[in-house]
Amino acid sequence: MSGPVPSLDRLPGEPRYWYAGLAVLLVAWPLLFGAFWARIGLGALMWIGLAQSWNMIGGYAGYLDFGHGAYFGIGAFAAAVAMAQFGYPFLVGFGLAILVSTVVAYLVAVPTLRLTGAYFAIATWAFAESIKQAALVTGITGGTFGLSLPRSPETFIGVPVPFEIAETFFYYAMLVLCLATMALTYYLFERHEFGYRVKALRDDQDAAESLGIDTTRVKRQVYVLSCVVAAVFGSVHAWYIVYVHPNDVLAPIITDRMVIMALLGGLGTLTGPIAGGLLVFLLERLSSVFLGSTTFYLPLIGILIMVTVLFAPSGIIGILRGEVDRDDVRKNVKELGEKFDLL
Repeated sequence: MSGPVPSLDRLPGEPRYWYAGLAVLLVAWPLLFGAFWARIGLGALMWIGLAQSWNMIGGYAGYLDFGHGAYFGIGAFAAAVAMAQFGYPFLVGFGLAILVSTVVAYLVAVPTLRLTGAYFAIATWAFAESIKQAALVTGITGGTFGLSLPRSPETFIGVPVPFEIAETFFYYAMLVLCLATMALTYYLFERHEFGYRVKALRDDQDAAESLGIDTTRVKRQVYVLSCVVAAVFGSVHAWYIVYVHPNDVLAPIITDRMVIMALLGGLGTLTGPIAGGLLVFLLERLSSVFLGSTTFYLPLIGILIMVTVLFAPSGIIGILRGEVDRDDVRKNVKELGEKFDLL
């Protein structure tokens, strides 16, 4: 019996043409639409990458991490400290973000991954809050004043550049990082033996251990990997916005967005964070730009989450693949109708 057909393979023509067309669009995006839409595209790429980083531990491994946004902030502050406090170039801050996030993630993984379910979620949430409070009172992070970085991308190019070129530069930097994250996810979790081990411990840890899988080691590896990816995006974000504050880069809403994007798109899938990330980010940005409201999209997201949980647990990608059971949908609709009648 064959598995579900990927949604892209159902499109007319050869799938490789669609991939090629998408690649051309991504490369030409800032050249075709200008600096404003380059900034929109940059933000979308960043959130797709962040959603994928959370999907590694939350979707593929099945651990509900409510403190994942802390590593975005750790990466941002690592780059900011290297550039603002010590005058190093961005590449040093980039490497420092990888190093610091790796060490912190491993130290956190050792005790917290012994927990499961709500206990793990609460432990990671507490960790994120403690990191935020520590950043607010620590001198090297700027405390409540934050840190201002040298103007970008002059720190990389070496000469002053106009706004349009700066937006284009960072768009391509984020595009490369996002594509690298997708390629890494595809190789490790969809094609490599490591991905099968991760999925095995997610589905049944005892059974995985009976097959000789060192589940403790695998859990630590996927947790550290997902955290480092989030930190890398945080370092580039700090370089782009040239100002880092704990209330911004360590805000709980960062983790919330990652979870929502992965959930709506489809947990444990390669393309789920792409679909969910685009949907949530564009709803937020477009409502802000065209409706003048930064909160209008929140009720829409709430409705989408309820609909997804009730009728399409596998997310947008599951719907495109035809994995939604119509009988279950009818059953849920009937139960909802009965409950509303009782009210």
